[in-house]
Amino acid sequence: MELSKLLMPGAVRIVGQLTSKKRLFQELGEIASQAYGLSAAVAIDGLQERESLGPTGVGHGIALPHARLEDLSKIVGVFIRLEKPLDYDSVDRQPVDLVFGLFAPKDSGVDHLKALALVSRTMRDQSVVAKLRANTDPGKLHAILTESRAPQAA
Repeated sequence: MELSKLLMPGAVRIVGQLTSKKRLFQELGEIASQAYGLSAAVAIDGLQERESLGPTGVGHGIALPHARLEDLSKIVGVFIRLEKPLDYDSVDRQPVDLVFGLFAPKDSGVDHLKALALVSRTMRDQSVVAKLRANTDPGKLHAILTESRAPQAA
């Protein structure tokens, strides 16, 4: 599994400022709708439902909200770089500026976990994170996220 298969260029955005986690989920849903044809409302509801189980802010300014959705045929991703970090209730209480949303079919099982692990590994790579924070062009952000890396154990 590769990020280039999960994340299309049109699903990468720079967003100036969002005022809440709810607004962030709305943005993720709208981007997923535009890029992949998902129902924005279903995507937003899925993210909020998953978030109610526990925060998806993993620390160091990174959040990995995700949801399993009906009527989705493959796993897809959305990436947002926030110009102004957002309070997200992350595990380390730090505001978030890098958000990778993942949407998977309801019955994707282990593939959903593999995709989440791949995204998590990528977002833990300090050189990747530094490049993402240093660039403001969505095309460059997509290239940084999808460039081939040597596989590592989870």
